[in-house]
Amino acid sequence: MIKTQIYITEAEQKALKSIAARTGTKQSELIRRAIDQFIARFRETDRLKLLQQARGIWKDRTDLPDFRQIRRELDRIEV
Repeated sequence: MIKTQIYITEAEQKALKSIAARTGTKQSELIRRAIDQFIARFRETDRLKLLQQARGIWKDRTDLPDFRQIRRELDRIEV
């Protein structure tokens, strides 16, 4: 782990102390968890952007089978 310093407000410090006391978790662990959640939220956004960019990339391909026909055939099969 890498040590770093941050500045927080008094209200944030009081809230962290309170949460740490209630949960039995160190303040540093609470801060790491919050950072992990923040990073995860941005990763999901990045993933969504990538999916949106990929939308329609196969639109003009002519070498693919007719997926609607395949789906109709599969729907007729009794399971």
